[in-house]
Amino acid sequence: MSWAQFKQSKELKKTDGAKRSRLTGIPKLDDANDAGGRNSESCTLILTEGDSAKALAVSGLSVVGRDKYGVFPLRGKLLNVRDASHEQIKNNTEISYIKQILGLQHGKEYDSVKSLRYGKLMIMTDQDHDGSHIKGLLINFLHAHFPSLLKVPGFLLEFITPIIKATKGKQSKVFYTLPEYDAWKEANEGNTSGWSIKYYKGLGTSTSNEAKEYFAALEHHKKSFIWESDGDGDLIDMSFSKKRVEDRKAWLTAYEPGTFLDMSGDTVRFDEFINKELILFSRADLLRSIPSMVDGFKPSQRKVLFSCFKRKLKSDVKVAQLSGYVSEHSAYHHGEASLAMTIVNLAQDFVGSNNINLLVPSGQFGTRLQGGKDHASPRYIFTRLHPVCRAMFPECDDPLLNYLDEDGQRIEPDFYYPVVPLVLVNGAEGIGTGWSTSIPNFNPRDLIANIRLLLSGEEPAQMHPWYRHFNGTIVDEVVKGDIRYTVTGEYEIRDECTLVVTELPLRSWTSDYKEFLEEMLAPKEKNAKPFITDYKEYHTDRTVHFVITMPPENLAAAQASGIEKKFKLQTKLSISNMHLFNEHGVITKYASPIDILKAFVPLRLQAYTQRRE
Repeated sequence: MSWAQFKQSKELKKTDGAKRSRLTGIPKLDDANDAGGRNSESCTLILTEGDSAKALAVSGLSVVGRDKYGVFPLRGKLLNVRDASHEQIKNNTEISYIKQILGLQHGKEYDSVKSLRYGKLMIMTDQDHDGSHIKGLLINFLHAHFPSLLKVPGFLLEFITPIIKATKGKQSKVFYTLPEYDAWKEANEGNTSGWSIKYYKGLGTSTSNEAKEYFAALEHHKKSFIWESDGDGDLIDMSFSKKRVEDRKAWLTAYEPGTFLDMSGDTVRFDEFINKELILFSRADLLRSIPSMVDGFKPSQRKVLFSCFKRKLKSDVKVAQLSGYVSEHSAYHHGEASLAMTIVNLAQDFVGSNNINLLVPSGQFGTRLQGGKDHASPRYIFTRLHPVCRAMFPECDDPLLNYLDEDGQRIEPDFYYPVVPLVLVNGAEGIGTGWSTSIPNFNPRDLIANIRLLLSGEEPAQMHPWYRHFNGTIVDEVVKGDIRYTVTGEYEIRDECTLVVTELPLRSWTSDYKEFLEEMLAPKEKNAKPFITDYKEYHTDRTVHFVITMPPENLAAAQASGIEKKFKLQTKLSISNMHLFNEHGVITKYASPIDILKAFVPLRLQAYTQRRE
């Protein structure tokens, strides 16, 4: 062990726990009465997903008692410690608390739980995909720092609750995974009429009485994780290591629809959890992060558009109210706050956002000052369908669409058929498990011209990124066979000591640039001299206008080294990472915008043919 590693190990030991009966200073911990005492091996710590899940667990403790059970709520998702820095781990309060509550000691090998404050650790998360991810992150933490504990039989448990409950008269069926429920529906040929379906978004959906029912049948809801071989450790590492992106891609490519983890047994193998449960989170994460090539939408965006069309949204409605409507009419099972942000993003029209905004921004929807982050609360802003929206998505196409079904409710289609590829009009950004995507915006006029060329049997012309109202330049260059673009803001040298900046590079926001100038005016580094003497601002929410003054020798030096470099007036755009789901739902890499256009045109043409028939 090197000196640096020894020092880091010593620092991590400072957050170690110890076996003692009384533990203080940990907010929200409901400690088991016997924890850390002579009966500690029979004690179970329940780690819950948030405070509402803790409330459910505490309700259940009225059945099993507080002597042997403690509860501690996690604040969202645990840090992925696999590739985290030493400082991140050392300063992570939640990890420190878990170590202290359990009595864990850094670097110690465990062949039993005798030295711990609790003999068992039980994870209690929502039964959805994000709940699976939280379980995975906790398993990852233990494997990275206390791998021997995962091999101790009966130490790690999970507490499962239904995600869906179907009732019909006195009949009742519970489902612990969505694919399991889908398989039941398929067996009934999709006919769920007469059945009352309740979707449990989170543990907070369950009532106190249901919590007591769960804990009264604890042996049924409790599942023990089993370590089979070193292959389990390799799978955990593959799932969370930044170095194994290609392995994750191969793992996800082998995914088969309908995969789910059978919860009927008393135990769960780690390899089963990774390959049959965590993979569902990774697949869902990919679906909500990477858009479709056909309509350019991620699922939440498609749900918003479907709901707006269903409501015939021609008059203004509050964004917060529209979120509720979308949630109800498109079976959206996630937080309405993220849905409100999706609506806001669809309406934004500042430079660097949408070339064609599908919704109208009635109110403050954000500006280029802060890249849209300065939008008002969804309670105070209104929106409606933009008139251009139905021109992009003709109403006469609606009967051609393949609408999805959820519990007898018709929801959004698997994709729409816009008249031009929206993913190229407005671009896309996303980071999912294994894959990411980055697609610039292109000029709708260029797209239309190229579609006409393709329909005439001619080769389309090369297209370059284009952003509405952007006054800078976008110049292409070939680097190692890849086309890249240099984006330059607009500036002029007014005199020997004055630089006027009237445009910033794309995705460089006015407020951020002002902070950069502040640093040049008053450097934080000790003994560093200011490079500029002053700056004045004349911009609006839509335009940029900085007048920067400096000593003549500094401006001359900046010119010599490059104004664009010194004043951060240049960025790069790339088309080398354009991943999209194709019409078959398969993740596909497109080498150029022309490739996307060539894949899109036959599908749109087929829709025209079907419409005519």
